[in-house]
Amino acid sequence: MSDALEVLNPATEEIVATVPAATRDDVDAAVARATAAQRGWAAAAPADRARLLRRFAAVVDGHIEELARLEVREAGHTIGNARWEAGNVRDLLDFAAGGVERLSGRQIPVAGGIDVTFLEPLGVIGVIAPWNFPMPIAAWGLAPALAAGNAVILKPAEITPLTALRLAELALEAGIPEHLFQVLPGRGDVAGDALVEHPGVAKIVFTGSTRVGKQIMAKCADRVKRVTLELGGKSPNIVFADADLEAAAAAAPMAFLDNTGQDCCARTRILVQRSAYERFLELVAPGIEGVVVGDPADEKTQMGPLISRVQLDRVRSYVTDDLAVIRGAAPEGPGFWYPPTLVTDVAPTAPVAAEEVFGPVAVVLPFEDEEDAVRLANATEYGLSGSLWTRDIGRALRVSRAVAAGNLSVNSHSSVRYWTPFGGYKQSGLGRELGPDALTAFTETKNVFISTEA
Repeated sequence: MSDALEVLNPATEEIVATVPAATRDDVDAAVARATAAQRGWAAAAPADRARLLRRFAAVVDGHIEELARLEVREAGHTIGNARWEAGNVRDLLDFAAGGVERLSGRQIPVAGGIDVTFLEPLGVIGVIAPWNFPMPIAAWGLAPALAAGNAVILKPAEITPLTALRLAELALEAGIPEHLFQVLPGRGDVAGDALVEHPGVAKIVFTGSTRVGKQIMAKCADRVKRVTLELGGKSPNIVFADADLEAAAAAAPMAFLDNTGQDCCARTRILVQRSAYERFLELVAPGIEGVVVGDPADEKTQMGPLISRVQLDRVRSYVTDDLAVIRGAAPEGPGFWYPPTLVTDVAPTAPVAAEEVFGPVAVVLPFEDEEDAVRLANATEYGLSGSLWTRDIGRALRVSRAVAAGNLSVNSHSSVRYWTPFGGYKQSGLGRELGPDALTAFTETKNVFISTEA
């Protein structure tokens, strides 16, 4: 290890920890250790692997509050959200453990013999996790990868390594074999690149920006290395005039303000049918203005700070003084604070309406009819998630099929569950995570024909 990573509390700007940064040599050593550990893990009986993963889940469950408080300090998440995130790690481990003994191949009818398939682990998996949801997204990769018989090297984001390091300690406490799950904090252009380029790493799972995802995909292509990418989003929230406008307006603020808008699924383009546009603005304004922004450790807080000064400056650059806004309040003084902001009277092509801001900012745009709504919803390079509000079931199904996004929700904003698949269209990513097929994404299918002819 060399150099060091400083971890700041986004609410106070105080340094809460200093963590050594991994080098390329550290990555080499970690891959060698993981390769050796994976052989024994893959050979273990499925029931034994499942039992250890359940024990890991139980140990995480016993440390929910500790992990949540750590997340508050390093990422500025509200305490309620942080508790949910730690609980999600537990649930993902439990869910993955349930799939270990069900990871079965097939017997395929053939002439002259028997044909069977085996699902075999890939080997060593590199998981590169983001700073916006450090715990759950790390677990999206590590839980099914371990369950499928692989070893995992997790590189957390440079500014949020603390919960990942603690999870590695808890894994050992639970009895997960040494070196099977390793955490290497480090810089993306050093440890991240080394993990992506290493010939001993069979697959990379990356969550982050589309720009970096493209770079990783290109590097993986050189070795035909498998990759799963969960990238950016500019998700629509489509509100038709026949919808329950009160319910749609009440749900709209936190659909883009949750996690201070630092969410690739955030519904940051609110598309409202023109005949309901003015009424929707009247209904949504009090919700925007009334969001409680403040100390993320306070149980009453609904929205905390942005992650960093860099992110704060980025968000500010999108909301220029000439834009009309509906705005809430935010604390002054230390911390990376930005108020809840809804931009009105803006063109769909304006940067704030077309680009991923990744902050507590959304735009509201009018549309004429169903065809116009779909056109606007699809007028983006992204296709991760979205919502639509209508009382017309036929319209709900038509629009759901027409919107180019991997995860859609009707009359709600829920689209990510660990037992259903998650992933994006277009430049929002490649592959699917979570759901009943999560383990198979970390396996190779081997076909074996056995002749019965004399």
